[in-house]
Amino acid sequence: MKTIAILTSGGDAPGMNAAIRAATRTALNKGVKMLGSLHGYRGLVRDEIIELDPPAISNIIHRGGSIIKSARSDEFETKEGREKALETCRKHKIEGLVLIGGDGTMRGAREFTEEGGPPAVGVPGTIDNDIKGTDYTIGFDTAVNTALRAIDQIRDTAEAMERMFFIETMGRRSGAIALASGIAGGGNVVVVPEMHTDIDKVAERIISDHKAGATSLLVIVAEGDDSGGAYKLAEKVRERVGIDNRVSVLGHIQRGGNPTAQDRILATCLASRAIHDLLEGSRGHLLGWRGRDIVRIPFEEAVTTTTSMFDEMLCHAGTLVT
Repeated sequence: MKTIAILTSGGDAPGMNAAIRAATRTALNKGVKMLGSLHGYRGLVRDEIIELDPPAISNIIHRGGSIIKSARSDEFETKEGREKALETCRKHKIEGLVLIGGDGTMRGAREFTEEGGPPAVGVPGTIDNDIKGTDYTIGFDTAVNTALRAIDQIRDTAEAMERMFFIETMGRRSGAIALASGIAGGGNVVVVPEMHTDIDKVAERIISDHKAGATSLLVIVAEGDDSGGAYKLAEKVRERVGIDNRVSVLGHIQRGGNPTAQDRILATCLASRAIHDLLEGSRGHLLGWRGRDIVRIPFEEAVTTTTSMFDEMLCHAGTLVT
């Protein structure tokens, strides 16, 4: 294998650049040419390919985002689009692919390789930590710490003003960020899309904590909860408890920023392993981290779901989650 291409697909996640750096350095050390597909699969469809050399990956391990850009591609989801992507691979003599993204990225990889695309290995890059088979995904730890800093700062105002705050994190289908930051931030209630939101129970918990003397009340809400998000939930709870509240939507700040040490290490280990796997003839899987081991998860099994880490946190969160 003489030429490998790497791409980042879907929403960006802190640590993607660390993965690009590790994969490129490993490939170049093995005498393999490394290419980057710009804007994810779109780069394969539209022939937006660049060469990655040492200067290109210099001083990027600490940066958020992706130097080769990340996007979703409607074109690649069509048979015609994938045929164009295959032509691009042939033109640039791409013999292997490293794909950084979530479950949609891995589904695309499975279809592409089944239709004649180069052998591929995936690396989990998503802040939602919602890929089956791996305890952690690249970007999750950074996103949680970003949310946690915001929660800590909002608590200061909540305490000073003796108010209730509803803090909305990212997570349309996954409550992992909300749950982890809610536990670490000492939230009174955490609301996640994996569980039905019982508004009466939320109100009861708020009233109970308020009567117990709590001077700050924090409800951490994943954006995908079935009550309709933080604003709608806040309105419904206010009607039941009669306590003034404010809403803070954290939004895309959770995607950016310098990756934590954990995300840099995870990205480096998995991306380097991806190159070794391709060169050793192992392909068709997503690499994950389970316990202390790197594991290989077949593409067809790498689907969006709750991770074992989420289930463990949920188990020990007790009455915090409704």
